[in-house]
Amino acid sequence: MKRTWKVVIADDEAIIREGIRGSVEWERLGLEVAGEAEDGEEALEKALQEQAAILLVDLSMPIMNGLTLIGHIRERLPLCKIIIITGHDEFSYAQEAIKLEVDDYILKPVNPAQLSEVLERVAKKIEATAAKEELLQMAAKQIEKNFALLRERFCLEWMEGELTGEEIEEQLAFLRMPEQAPDVVGVIRWPEQSKGKAFFSEKDRQLLLFAIENIVEECLQGYVHVHFRDQVGMIVLLIWGEPAESVFERIESSIDNYLKIAVVASFLPHSGGLEAVPAVYAEAKSGVSKDSRLSPFVRRAKEIIEARFGDPELTLEGVANELNVSAVYLSRIFKQESGASFVSLLTHTRIKAAIRLLGETELSMNEIAERVGYESQHYFSTSFKKVVGLPPMQYRKSSAGL
Repeated sequence: MKRTWKVVIADDEAIIREGIRGSVEWERLGLEVAGEAEDGEEALEKALQEQAAILLVDLSMPIMNGLTLIGHIRERLPLCKIIIITGHDEFSYAQEAIKLEVDDYILKPVNPAQLSEVLERVAKKIEATAAKEELLQMAAKQIEKNFALLRERFCLEWMEGELTGEEIEEQLAFLRMPEQAPDVVGVIRWPEQSKGKAFFSEKDRQLLLFAIENIVEECLQGYVHVHFRDQVGMIVLLIWGEPAESVFERIESSIDNYLKIAVVASFLPHSGGLEAVPAVYAEAKSGVSKDSRLSPFVRRAKEIIEARFGDPELTLEGVANELNVSAVYLSRIFKQESGASFVSLLTHTRIKAAIRLLGETELSMNEIAERVGYESQHYFSTSFKKVVGLPPMQYRKSSAGL
């Protein structure tokens, strides 16, 4: 359906206004006379009221002359097309009006054929501009709709090291991302089998991915970040700002608590430039991929240790029973594939957690011992000294610089 554009005619002579109104086939041109005015002030009011697309304006009018009117229209209705009507003796004014970027002018007495020709030309310009604007708005909507996809494609190219620094900067600005390199690069991998449940279908895999991403979003509220999936389906995180270590731990523990899935994650700090980010991504990816060749039983046993090291009743026999294999078999393949015994890895995992609690909290030795899975403070202190070389209390003092 053809659009109709509104026209306001401004001339202090009624006969001129009537002549213009009656000499043009407005409907054929897709135009409609929405108002007439006999002075500049009235013309400005009607043009703004009707949001006129075209203003036919006489330069010599009372109260507010044509040049002043054009100046106001240019400020307040910049898309309005302006056609001036002028006599030969006012041509110097017309030249001044041209500086205000009028679209055309017509000499008095007005020739109907010339007026129709000018109006048709201007109407076509309006229509072309409107069509172009609609296309731009549609393109903008499509870009907004697919913003996440565009970001993902860009980030994939970035992580592959395929872009120059200048190209990265341009894309960051276009995609409304921070223009400096992220402070943290993270990679999250989920196992094929977790807590005895296998995810074989693609539907299950996608549901799992979306659920993990939702948890990540919630945990990283307050931090500028972008997440996307790389070529092998791992979740990659670029984070601006420096979240506390507890934030990353909360991501893993929340996934474990809500989804009953133990993921493997690596979050590495980055202090270099934009072009150095792919190397940090590769390092983080390597960190979560090193267990990829483990058998399902060993991988699951390691996940159980990470998730439940705080349980003092966690044992090789209990895990073997949970996995429906013998303790002897699990012990043998665990040592063979991971290079350490089940008990050794469990101990080191507990001591690593204890070191963090000693440095970041004021919990007592007894409370820390309980949190990391030891039934007594004495047993905890003995194990800690054996691994670290210092008793836990002495370690806390030395790390605090006391």
